Amino acid sequence: MTTLSETPADDGILERVRARFENSFYYVGQLTDLAVQTIQQLKRPIERPLLVAQLEQIGWRSLSIVIITSAFIGMVLALQTAYALEDFGGKLFIGTIVSLSLVRELAPVLMSLMVGGRVGAGMTAEIGTMKVTEQIDALRALATNPVRKLVVPRVLATTIMFPLLTIVSIALGIFGGLIIAVLSLHITANFYLRSVIETVKYNDLSSGIGKTFFFGFAIALIGCYNGLRTTGGADGVGRATTQTVVTGAITVLIMDFFLTKIFLIIL
Repeated sequence: MTTLSETPADDGILERVRARFENSFYYVGQLTDLAVQTIQQLKRPIERPLLVAQLEQIGWRSLSIVIITSAFIGMVLALQTAYALEDFGGKLFIGTIVSLSLVRELAPVLMSLMVGGRVGAGMTAEIGTMKVTEQIDALRALATNPVRKLVVPRVLATTIMFPLLTIVSIALGIFGGLIIAVLSLHITANFYLRSVIETVKYNDLSSGIGKTFFFGFAIALIGCYNGLRTTGGADGVGRATTQTVVTGAITVLIMDFFLTKIFLIIL
């Protein structure tokens, strides 16, 4: 007699799990191959108009998200810190806690998640639409390398703009904390800013901002790769866009852990 553990349903589950692992390794391998091609293409002259257009799209048009997100995160962090440490005189450490938290973790990660979702989804939708409408095949027919034409400007622009947006995010988050410190906690602006300046060191800035170079490169690469492999018309573009947002967010969180460990050892 056949036991329950030997039913075809169990075999089907194991087969699906194995196929999922195989697809994941294949995805990482193809993504790595695209990264190598992108780095190789960086050695050649880059079309400046394409790069400038991507810098504007990724940087300037993402400022509104960065401004709103960062300012309110700084305000909330100041309020939570004051509430949690009120019995221990925590109001005096508002500037220290807000600035250090923003510089080392919150500003780089949350900025990358917010802007990365917008940027990565846009790249996937744009390139994916070109893929399903056979525009990329037309580029190859004209002896044009799609990686050089489509991927390199986007990856380079994202890698450049993410650290700059992180600096803006840090400044606005600290300013948001300053507003709460002055208006709600009755701490002078001079005391708050002095505690920020005395707390934040070069190592903290290097660690926080340095991670965003890798975040930007990874998010742009994922967005471009999912766009290049899109199939199935409009439905396929939607699925690829969703996959980019999810994969990009998970990648940022995983990379953040390992990069934090590396920077703690190096700096």
